Amino acid sequence: MITVTDLVYEYPTTRALKGVSLHVAPQTITALVGPNGAGKTTLLRCLAALEDPYSGTVTVAGHDTRAEPRAIHALLGYLPDFCGLYDALSVRRILTYTARSRGIAPALTATAVEKAADRVGLVDRLDTKAGDLSRGLRQRLAIAQAIVHEPKVLLLDEPAAGLDPQARRDLSALLVALKTAGMTLVVSSHILAELEDYCSEMLIIEDGLIVGGKAIKVKDVERPRYFVEIAKARSDLKDFLNARAGVDVIEADEYHALFTHARSATARARLIRDLINAGFDVSAFGEATKALEAAYFSQVGAKAEIGR
Repeated sequence: MITVTDLVYEYPTTRALKGVSLHVAPQTITALVGPNGAGKTTLLRCLAALEDPYSGTVTVAGHDTRAEPRAIHALLGYLPDFCGLYDALSVRRILTYTARSRGIAPALTATAVEKAADRVGLVDRLDTKAGDLSRGLRQRLAIAQAIVHEPKVLLLDEPAAGLDPQARRDLSALLVALKTAGMTLVVSSHILAELEDYCSEMLIIEDGLIVGGKAIKVKDVERPRYFVEIAKARSDLKDFLNARAGVDVIEADEYHALFTHARSATARARLIRDLINAGFDVSAFGEATKALEAAYFSQVGAKAEIGR
């Protein structure tokens, strides 16, 4: 869906992107992570055809950002880090304006507006002025603007900024629903915990380059990561798990193991039963969290080769 080749972008005093190449597959949610100043926002603006790179190419759904920027704008939604709103207008009027400017027909606009508002939990605020909304509700409105035209590609720069814990959970559910409906998403943040619930792949950008040269797969919905802990040391824990059907051990020692396994309650129950029957004193078993964080620090902490 998105292909970037040898992308270079320069500001007057610095080179922000230094030959970035990447690919984002259709109908995925990819995390774009890295420290402040790494080039995340610059890269997103290049993907959105809002910045003209010094060199290199960017294509979105087969359209080149230089040759066909308007075509890309029509199929793409973009939420910048700082999104201005018309404070004197109501939520309904803002979304109506956005929908019409995105080419939605007048007869379909009201439905599109209500659908976008419903997705972000603003149906009861449609007649409230944007200037009267809290910071979190303003952020929801900004997200609604980005999706009101049902884009094929959605780029979000720090979408959870200003949202309370419940709103962040709702945002996670919304992004997963959008992906399931066929949308391709790239979500930028330097807070890994915000991305853990919904991103399956991660691009790490550091000093204008992609660490490792490609996206890292950090989560498989069908085969998530699980951990097991045993109370008494067993040197054969890894071999025992590897011998079980459908289990792939990522790492293990005499007390712990991290592995992938089918998302099936029946299969998990069988595995736990096999461990206990084999004499393993199982003290903990569950789905592993913080996969994104572990993958990030395994790359950055190990000073992985930076590729183009």
